[in-house]
Amino acid sequence: MGSVCFSTLHADVLEKTSKHPCYSADAHHKYARMHLPVAPRCNIQCNYCNRKFDCVNESRPGVTSEVLTPEHAKDKFAWVKEKMEHLSVVGIAGPGDALADWLFTKQTIKHIQALDPEITFCLSTNGLLLPEYAPEIVALGIRHVTVTVNALDPAIGAEIYQFVSYQGKWYTGVAAAGLLLHNQLAGIAYLVKHGVMVKINIVMIKGLNDRHIPAVVKKVKELGVFVTNIMPLIPAPGSAFEHLPQTSMKDLNTLRDVCQLDIRQMRHCQQCRADAIGLLYEDRSQEFRMCDRPQDGVTVNNGNRKLYRIAVTSKYGKLVDQHFGHATKLLIYQGDGLQFQLRETRTVGRYCAGMSECDAEAGDSGREKIIEALKDCNAVLTMRIGYHAKERLRDKGIFISEYCDTVEAGLRYAAAQMQSQGAAENE
Repeated sequence: MGSVCFSTLHADVLEKTSKHPCYSADAHHKYARMHLPVAPRCNIQCNYCNRKFDCVNESRPGVTSEVLTPEHAKDKFAWVKEKMEHLSVVGIAGPGDALADWLFTKQTIKHIQALDPEITFCLSTNGLLLPEYAPEIVALGIRHVTVTVNALDPAIGAEIYQFVSYQGKWYTGVAAAGLLLHNQLAGIAYLVKHGVMVKINIVMIKGLNDRHIPAVVKKVKELGVFVTNIMPLIPAPGSAFEHLPQTSMKDLNTLRDVCQLDIRQMRHCQQCRADAIGLLYEDRSQEFRMCDRPQDGVTVNNGNRKLYRIAVTSKYGKLVDQHFGHATKLLIYQGDGLQFQLRETRTVGRYCAGMSECDAEAGDSGREKIIEALKDCNAVLTMRIGYHAKERLRDKGIFISEYCDTVEAGLRYAAAQMQSQGAAENE
């Protein structure tokens, strides 16, 4: 297919690209972007990724101080747009995968398009669900998509990915990496064919995929990709690769120079948080937390006065400040979405004893008892939760809301999320 033919792209796409700080090196010091963390779920587990940690001073993909409903994302966009003159791009980059929570992602985009039809949207994805959702992405008018492709060789990919969850089945090893790659390449080809500017992110892991990356770059060039972004490994605490050294800038730039001969390289990436706001080199996300917004409130449309029963993980009953897997008691609240009362405190065993166990498959009877203890609840409100626990609760019809603020605000937030999901599924 060859590289992108700019003469075939619409003038408005090229204009928006020139104002996109991630796609244009000239734009990153002029135009601001904001990432809206509305997609907490992920369908793969990368060995370099751990989304359990939130530190306001930490900047890496997957980190966020809050997870938003589409309605709150719309309100936050309006707030930031009013305060930030050169906001040009809205990105959805997790904190999980934008397509794994496609209903929330799509609803957020529609809300913001209604407020500002001229804003540029950008999605980041691992690409597993691209063949399924690429037509909808194009139909929504999204013209900038970033896909992370770390390997063409499934044997190398098997060293990078712990598992892939796809259409109700679990895949590991070479099978997982091969499936992911097949879907990535098919989705990228479709997007490029339909006028989408595709950027490829590649995490450089020295001794694992570094010598393989030039082959990845050549392949995506054939598909018509616009730019590649080779990024250094940031060893995340609690991840399988936490013991590996961070990729040096010298090694990174040497590889970028080699790959520059095939396709343009992005050299100004800041590996942004999932809630980043502002210029690339001036993240202002902590100025715009929804819990600090003047006269901030949660709108819950509950005309039939439905009662919600929500289990909360909290160390002292004031804040949603505990990981689900570490809780030994659950606070059970009941209310109509606006007002809640504490009904009981349930004592439970710890779902996991350490970081790795929180994402290990839960098969023992003790964990099953914890899940069963929540069968009368509509939702679990927690600071963080492991993938397997989350999926097991969802299998029981229990909604998961990850949040980090007061219990009172969190309960209203969870109720609004449940209503938002119901509205999205009925569209």
